[in-house]
Amino acid sequence: MFKDFVEQYSDNWQHVLILSGIAIIAVLILYYIIILSIRRFSRRKDIKLDHHIHRKFKSPLLILLLSTTFSIILTITGVENDITGHLNHLVNLVIIFSFSWLAIRSIGLGKELILQRYDYYGKDNLKARTVFTQFNIMERIMIAVVVIIAVIIALMTFESIRKIGVSLFASAGVAGIILGFAAQKLIGNVLAGFQIAVAQPIRLDDVVIVEGEWGKIEEITLTYVVIRIWDKRRLIVPTTWFIEKPFQNWTRQSAEIMGTVFIYTDYNVPFDKLREELTRVLKTDDNWDGNVNILQVTNATEKTVEVRALMSSHDSSAAWDLRVHVREKLIEYLQKNYPDSLPRTRLVIEGEGKEKGEERKED
Repeated sequence: MFKDFVEQYSDNWQHVLILSGIAIIAVLILYYIIILSIRRFSRRKDIKLDHHIHRKFKSPLLILLLSTTFSIILTITGVENDITGHLNHLVNLVIIFSFSWLAIRSIGLGKELILQRYDYYGKDNLKARTVFTQFNIMERIMIAVVVIIAVIIALMTFESIRKIGVSLFASAGVAGIILGFAAQKLIGNVLAGFQIAVAQPIRLDDVVIVEGEWGKIEEITLTYVVIRIWDKRRLIVPTTWFIEKPFQNWTRQSAEIMGTVFIYTDYNVPFDKLREELTRVLKTDDNWDGNVNILQVTNATEKTVEVRALMSSHDSSAAWDLRVHVREKLIEYLQKNYPDSLPRTRLVIEGEGKEKGEERKED
């Protein structure tokens, strides 16, 4: 019945405008109902999401609903000319990109719904970092797939490009070989990023040593990894690095880490007193987790004795601060209480000793 009404009054532009107005009002009502539902959903107590998350969906949802409505109106009115043809093509492009935009926002919402169950900033955050790494990389992969599909569908709406696509499909073998050589490194980095998401040799916030630099994994993309160096510099490394080359990961199994401090002293240092001082210093430092407290003599040369203090901490940042503090306090302790135990170089002049011995005999 509605179709008969449209066909009967399709030549009357007044009725077309009235129909369009009614459709737009209905779409706006539907739009506000959906936005209100998203807003109420984000405010639920059992869901830790941003209360203003509905703002992310306002623009793509409104554009998608309006463009779809205009496309339906242009189709059922049956008005065909050059202007409506170009207009219908433009509306179809808007539908494709607005739907892709909405899909990308929906992917982000799904990721937040899953990740809000994990405490990324807690002390024992190994599981959380694993999940965050997987879903961050998978989100980028899904967004890349959505964008590629949207661009392909949009290009195929052009008749000239569609003909070119058919001819390229006929010669897909040659084109595939050319593209394979041209994008070899890019494809390798993307595959390495996918492998990192699955195998996880590194995770977000892992402490690593790469190219002799100590830092934390700050960002993982499909093609590169950003490492935040301790002095706030950023080291950009291709994802293939972590697949092809060795590196150190200090937090692979857990966030807990061992710290070492080396002190070089003279042979007459009192080791028992030094152990007591190490225990006292550790007990006054909140960065120590109370598990490991060891002082050992690990080496002895003709000049000095190497003393190693071994301690444990709940994460790498705390371990760094703990090591610095312990090293400082042990050196201060030796300076104040046993200055003779500090490293020294001994020089014995044999000739001078003999002359003094002869003088003593003559006396």
